[in-house]
Amino acid sequence: MNDKRGIWTLDGLTGYFIAVGLLLSILAFLTAAAIKTQSATATQSYEIKDPFGIKMIGPDLENEKHVIIHGKPVGGDTLHKWQFVEK
Repeated sequence: MNDKRGIWTLDGLTGYFIAVGLLLSILAFLTAAAIKTQSATATQSYEIKDPFGIKMIGPDLENEKHVIIHGKPVGGDTLHKWQFVEK
């Protein structure tokens, strides 16, 4: 017979409900973040500066300095060399 019963055990329905609640909260957070990012990038427009200066073969990320994005940057991307211009 199992006489070891603890108040903090997560067996049965209690553990199931905690796991489902945790997964649903992660899903809600990721969905909200995706909607926020998508709505922020949907309002941005871009233009190409000096299209004849773009090289077909060159260093990585070199051609990104020709792209001008109108709007605010979304997320914490610091790798790319895009130029952001406020509308």
